[in-house]
Amino acid sequence: MFQKLRQWLGLTRPAASIPDNLWVRVESSLPFLTYLGAAERARLRELARGFLACKQFHGAQGLRLTDEMLLAIALQACLPILNKGLDAYRSWVGVIVYPGDFIIPRREMDDDGVVHEYDDEVLGEAWEGGPVVLSWFPGPPAPAGVNVVIHEFAHKLDMENGGADGFPRLPAGMSRRAWADAFSSAYDDLCEDVDAGRDNVLDPYAAESPGEFFAVASEAFFETPVLLAARYPAVYAQLAAFYGTDPAAGERRLVGRSSSAKGPAYRIPPT
Repeated sequence: MFQKLRQWLGLTRPAASIPDNLWVRVESSLPFLTYLGAAERARLRELARGFLACKQFHGAQGLRLTDEMLLAIALQACLPILNKGLDAYRSWVGVIVYPGDFIIPRREMDDDGVVHEYDDEVLGEAWEGGPVVLSWFPGPPAPAGVNVVIHEFAHKLDMENGGADGFPRLPAGMSRRAWADAFSSAYDDLCEDVDAGRDNVLDPYAAESPGEFFAVASEAFFETPVLLAARYPAVYAQLAAFYGTDPAAGERRLVGRSSSAKGPAYRIPPT
């Protein structure tokens, strides 16, 4: 309903016509999309087209946003809402993209009432009720399981019911107790690994807070789902129910097909 009202008021642009070769070029740079089935891939394209039509993009510090950059951001931003729809992002409109990491001035008060001011070098930032701020790096992709776009848009979903605390608004039928148990246990386990200097399938940044754990786990859910499911099966099950998709099954199917030399796992019809 909200999206229709925006259309009636002329606040959205017509969905862009995107050439087939651009789809192929951008999707090939995001290999984790192959974990989705053909129907999901087609739906993701439609969501990405709608996302580009209703959001406002700005390149910071003179950054020129190319069609490839815009489409790559839209596809990754829409993965978390593949089965939720664009209404999940209805409360904000702006996406700001920086050329590389950027500095955000921070001002915090400690338990003794002393105010500390410092510059925080970050890769992304999701503001409650405001824009999503992303960094963009040319060159080689980030390590597997690290995805700034998915991370920040997971924060946006977490903020639907308040701050980014790692406890987003759950779909009907999901148990808050089961969510809390799964994430609390995994978070404690990760923190123990980080304190002991042990490797984990999740980036150590997930130990910063439960909100960061949810966002980092969401990155891994879409990028390295089999690894996440093996290490934290309860967390994976909760995220599969929350996001309404099972990328680990797609990854296993893709690996199986590749090992059998049966050709491409999926073929997506042109849109």
